Amino acid sequence: MVAKLPIDKPIVQAPMAGITTPEFVAACCETGVLGSIGAGYLNGAETKQFIQGVKALTAKPFSVNLFVPEQPKTDPQLLRHAREALQPICDELNIDIPAAIQTSDVFRDQVQAILDEDVMIVSFTFGLPDDETLSVLQQKGVYLIGTATSVEEAIAVEQAGLDAVVVQGKEAGGHRGSFTEPMALHSTADLLKAAKENVSIPVIAAGGIMTKLQVADMLALGASYVQIGTALLTATECTAPKLHKEAVLTSGEQATTLTKAFTGKYARGLKNRFTEQLKEATTVPYPVQHYLTQPIRKESARQNNREYMSLWMGENSYLAIEASVKEIIETLLP
Repeated sequence: MVAKLPIDKPIVQAPMAGITTPEFVAACCETGVLGSIGAGYLNGAETKQFIQGVKALTAKPFSVNLFVPEQPKTDPQLLRHAREALQPICDELNIDIPAAIQTSDVFRDQVQAILDEDVMIVSFTFGLPDDETLSVLQQKGVYLIGTATSVEEAIAVEQAGLDAVVVQGKEAGGHRGSFTEPMALHSTADLLKAAKENVSIPVIAAGGIMTKLQVADMLALGASYVQIGTALLTATECTAPKLHKEAVLTSGEQATTLTKAFTGKYARGLKNRFTEQLKEATTVPYPVQHYLTQPIRKESARQNNREYMSLWMGENSYLAIEASVKEIIETLLP
């Protein structure tokens, strides 16, 4: 018997690192969906504090999403070219590119925070954690969810012993959860169908799901759950910057693009001057590119200038509405 998630409605709130707050996650949990903490950019202490913040607001279960760490080797010449590509934008915004990039591995501390706080659902993006981490979490009975953008990745998630897999279609906003080369781009429906033929663990469909009909279609195709991100970005409880919400609400069809110029990993967001100007530019691997462009994104936001911000959203962003989490979830349920 395949274990089910302890939720009333077949919906998972996408983790959305950098966007989620304890209040937003708790509001999602209270509607009967699975709230998710996007812990990707937090350290161990911040992860623990966030978990405690959610617990103070809801007694319902929630998940924590972690980025599986990578230690990229950055070629000095590549770094120089990446800096050169960003220099004109820095000049325009009157800011400096960071002189030194320091990346730290916070993964072990985050896992410890999860163990200390008795979190019972954990999801992973950008790969599979090491066997030791999986073993420690499994011994504690934690429900483990992997992320896949191809059938091969979905099979790898099942073979590693995880309990469920999010299959992320090309329509999805934000970072691609890919961890194998070459990067695959399949529609959510196609990937879901193929995954159902190749894995026996529960499959969570993600990518471009914004309407009741789309939710019903995914469940009819065999998804155990659907994961919703962009549709909840414009919820009143979501504290995404006003500029980001406005960008989603006023976006049209074909408004998004896949770019790795912001972070060194492909992610879907609103086309703007940054994504177009740096289409062919040299980038360094994640997370170094992320730290290189951080001052650009911060200053652009400060200036209320969305041309150089990473405004992540899915392909069907133009279908978003402004309402409470509860109201948005109600519009999605078949």
